[in-house]
Amino acid sequence: QVQLVESGGGLVQAGGSLTLSCVASGSIFRINLMGWYRQAPGKQRELVATMPSGGNTNYADSVEGRFTISRDNAKNTVYLQMNSLKPEDTAVYYCNANVDVRDLYGSRSYNYWGQGTQVTVSS
Repeated sequence: QVQLVESGGGLVQAGGSLTLSCVASGSIFRINLMGWYRQAPGKQRELVATMPSGGNTNYADSVEGRFTISRDNAKNTVYLQMNSLKPEDTAVYYCNANVDVRDLYGSRSYNYWGQGTQVTVSS
């Protein structure tokens, strides 16, 4: 089993910044893709940013230029630096990871989610 634990959410004024962290732990052989998604009230969960182990990042158009995703592979941690926050960024932010877990036959990939952390941006 693999667990993802997020931290860093909170209340911030528009224009402010927050940094989210997500640590993966458990029976990890290799972490492939890590990323952040968010879900606002009454809306579907949407991609914010993703980063594979090898580098090229991907951002939603709505956050491009304001948010930065990064990873510390040695610590199994992914970060999301959020600058110039807007009220429309208010949502529960979820960490996601695609993880190779060892089994009797080698390894198998599974997709995991964190429990979510609330980000609220006041106008």
